[in-house]
Amino acid sequence: MGPGESVCEGPYAPGKETGTDHYNAGVNGSKRNHLSLPGSLYINSACRIKQGQVWKGDHCIFRQDAESAAGFLQGLYKFAGLNYPKWYKMDRLSQLGILATEILLQGTGASLGDKPTETAIILANRHSSLDTDARFTAQLDEIPSPAVFVYTLPNIVIGEISIRHGLKGEQAFFLMTEPELPFLVQYAQTLFAEGQTKHLVMGWLDLFRDQYEATVFLVSENCLQATDKLFNAENLFQYIYHEQGAVN
Repeated sequence: MGPGESVCEGPYAPGKETGTDHYNAGVNGSKRNHLSLPGSLYINSACRIKQGQVWKGDHCIFRQDAESAAGFLQGLYKFAGLNYPKWYKMDRLSQLGILATEILLQGTGASLGDKPTETAIILANRHSSLDTDARFTAQLDEIPSPAVFVYTLPNIVIGEISIRHGLKGEQAFFLMTEPELPFLVQYAQTLFAEGQTKHLVMGWLDLFRDQYEATVFLVSENCLQATDKLFNAENLFQYIYHEQGAVN
């Protein structure tokens, strides 16, 4: 590869028209008058957790048939080799977020804590903190636990991820019935355009009772390897909804 050449080629290489081009051109026109949106952003790593399976990129790395979300999360914690005692004190949404982020970053060489203000986190889900809210409500007839109460906001998981990795960048948590990918892509592009954000952890993180799903991405302006894909709504959609968790 010569100087200045990109390792990313194929159907999602720079210059190929994607759905993201249409989103950039229209919805946020007024904002774009003040900001120069980045030409290309890349998905440097991806992780998907759902229905007893864990995918890193296009490879299934862990399977476990557990009857409960709690049993699956404990099995995944052991598999990931995580030594983080605070994990056991978290609510289940935060436990899921910590595990998804840990797997996302493994093997990437990313030292996000070196420049903590340059890494942003954007997450979204359907059920907010309802799983923990229900647990807290069940305690109201007696003495509710303050340790449960502190997790009755969905954005607490962002705080736990930030503490774990030493991050202090922009943060946002959105509630939506389904992943609104054009909106999330545009929000991410705006963060990079503002100049402070160099890395982004972004994704869908949802848990209620024994139903759980996490799909997270590490995004930057750098194409680091040939398997990196362009960050756009089309590629996010394929990874989130593809049955095997892989982008074709």
